[in-house]
Order: sequence, then structure tokens, then C-alpha cells
Amino acid sequence: MSLDRSLSEETLTELENIFSCVCDLNGVLRGKRMPADQLDKVMQGSVRMPLSIVGLDIWGEDIEGGAMVFETGDADGICMPTGRGAMPMSWTRKPTALIPLWMTEEGGAPFLGDPRRALANVVDRFKAHGLTPVVATELEFYLFDPTGDLPAPPCSPITGKRLMSDGALCLDELEHFDAFLNDIYAACLSQGIPADSAISENGAGQFEINMRHLADPLRAADDAILFKRLVRGLARQHGFGATFMAKPYGDRAGSGFHVHMSLINDEGRNLFDNGGEDGTPMMLNAVAGLLETIQQNALTFAPHENSFRRLLPGAHAPSNVAWGYENRTAAIRIPGGESRARRIEHRVAGADANPYLVLASVLGGALLGIERELTPPPPITGDAYSLDLPHLPLDWATAIRTFQNGPLVSEIYSKRLQRMFVEAKKQEQARFNRHVTELEFHSYLEIV
Repeated sequence: MSLDRSLSEETLTELENIFSCVCDLNGVLRGKRMPADQLDKVMQGSVRMPLSIVGLDIWGEDIEGGAMVFETGDADGICMPTGRGAMPMSWTRKPTALIPLWMTEEGGAPFLGDPRRALANVVDRFKAHGLTPVVATELEFYLFDPTGDLPAPPCSPITGKRLMSDGALCLDELEHFDAFLNDIYAACLSQGIPADSAISENGAGQFEINMRHLADPLRAADDAILFKRLVRGLARQHGFGATFMAKPYGDRAGSGFHVHMSLINDEGRNLFDNGGEDGTPMMLNAVAGLLETIQQNALTFAPHENSFRRLLPGAHAPSNVAWGYENRTAAIRIPGGESRARRIEHRVAGADANPYLVLASVLGGALLGIERELTPPPPITGDAYSLDLPHLPLDWATAIRTFQNGPLVSEIYSKRLQRMFVEAKKQEQARFNRHVTELEFHSYLEIV
């Protein structure tokens, strides 16, 4: 069954509103609400927005002294359809569709600050080698009770009781939230998102929904962006909140964004499959490239202040630069199973990360390893947390600085995107640095 779906003539007739939007560097969709009679205009590429919109900070504010404002006079770009079409939004009060766009410059050249363009460029480099990446994503998220000032686990729609325990793979939680999950799968079907299995995860109200493998990384990243949007929208419709924060609760499991990848040739053969468990030399080259780039690209996997709460050593998310076979404590895992499905699992990114940048970093790092025929160190066995290994940046400031100065970053990303992302992150960090927390008042105000 094809995953490409378009609105039926009947639905188009009923449509009242459209959201034309682009994805910014934080993975936030930004754009315009328009009357449905403007649909043809949007699909013909007539919508214009400032190029700087993809580089706003997390609060949607312009970057003070940002390059886009002073170098270009905050010029407009042209928003072109991605080819996905109009995505029905089943959670709005009136018939509405979302139209994903990406940006070009005035003369038609691709805008290199657009995160979707960064991924497209990496995919094009694979094509030049006669290679096609196959990817699948796993996204974790929390449902929460939005009625208080701070998030709390949701109440079961069946019992009315608040979830208090961590129910990993709990069938009861799946049954209690059946109506919400049914709407998620229906919305995914209507938008052509290949949702696969769902599980309850390790936190109270935490779920994970996996996507099927696709030989189209751009499509997979589009799916992840659209999925996050529909989860939040449908959660509100059911009286919940939904969050993809990396660590919404300090004492519960964080939410990750795991990526599985392999490579096929023009005949569709898995180039990581050597008939055994160890994988091909090309797979090992890819692993080496991922390890070589993982520290410099850490900002794309952990882009926010909160991201680093999930990556604290011992917090059950990868914090060291290591790989291993069937080892979930390692950043790079080679899953077991049949050799024809041999693949790499990249376990570092949080659910708060931008899917386009995550896939660009994962695939770009793997490609550098293949192009340079890099060799990885021996795989680890046992607990990666207890081994003396190089580690990921332990804080946001280090990750920003490493991404800004990393020589391998410019092998994957344009200078334009690299600079815009760093500018946004530095502005966000400065604001967090000026904020004094309640815990600091409690700890220091009348004591030191």
C-alpha cells in the first residue's frame, strides 16, 4: 500500500483552513494560517516568509545581531512545497490541513540554512556513491496532566486514578489509553505516516511508537515532524498534554529518539549484511564515522538545556563514545537478529531534537566513515557507563562550542546553518543563564 495520500475531492471541498509551514532549526513548525481558497497559491510556491524564520530561538524570537538580519536585511525566501501535499489535521475544530514547505532564496537557489535542505544534501551525497540509506525512527513521549502549574502523570481514562508507577511494556496502560492511541494510528494513516508498534515505556504515562523502515530519509524525517505535531494535537483533544522534552521529570526516564540505519545498493541489497553477526567492512566504516563525529555533532542530538539532564552519566541514556553488539548501554548499537536486517542503531538523540538534523548528523557521520574507510575501535562488552571511555559533552555550553568549532561539522553542514544554529543556541543559553531557579533561592538565599 502506498504511503502517499492526498485529500479527497470531498475533503478538499469541506476544507476551511490551511497551515502553510516550514520547520525551523529547533524542529518547530512555523508559518501562516490561511483560508482554504489559498491552497493553490501555496502549492504553486507563492508563499513568502523571512529566511530568518528557520533560525529563531526556542521562544520564537529573532536572534539579536544575527547574521540573517544584518547580512541580508532580513530578506524573504520563497516557501516551496516538499511534495508531501496537504496533511489533514483531525484534531482541529474545523476542517484544516497542514502543508509542509521548505525554503529557497529569491532566485530559486536552495536556502542552505533550512534543516530539511541539510538532510537532502547528505542524501544526495549518498546517491552519488550509488547508495540509498534506509532508516527507521523510534520516538518516545510523555502524556501528562496539563491542569497544574507543573506536569504530572495523567489519570487513567478507565479508572480515573493517576499513574504513579513506571510501567515498562505494560499492557494495561496500552488498554487504558486505547482511545488516544487509536486516534494516533488513524491520524498517521491519513497523513501517510508508517506507524508500527506502540509500547508503554519506563516512565508513568510514557509511550514509544516506532516507524517502519523507509528507503527515503527525507520522508522519515518529515514523518517524525508530522508525528510530533499530531501527538500533541490529539493529546489536547483527549484532555492530556503531550511532551517530547528529553527529561520532563528529573526522577523518571528520559525520552529518546533512536535511529536505525542501513544502506542498500541499486539492486536493493543490504550492504551491511555479510551473512553473519559481525556485519560488513562498510558497516564498520560507518560505525567508525559515527564515533568520529558524535562529539562534534552532539548539539544536534541534545539541542536544549533540558537535553543534558537525560545524558547525565548513569541516567540510562548513552553518555560515552562507544559501540557494541546488542548493547543498549553503548551510543551505537548493532542489533541482533537475521543478517539480512543487519543495521546500526544510533541511541544518543533525545525526542526534543530536530529530526532533520538528527538524520543529517547520523547519515553524514556514517558517510564520512565510509568515504575515508575509517576503522572503529573494538566493540565494548558489558556496562559502558562503568568503562573509561571518551564521553559526550556533559553540558550545553560545551556542546555549542564543540559544534561551532568542530572541523567535521562543516563536512556535513553548510556554514550558513552551522552559524545560524550556534547563534540561536547561544541566545537561548544566555537567557537560561540569567534565570535564577527556585532551587537556588531555597538552597542559598538565607544560608550563604
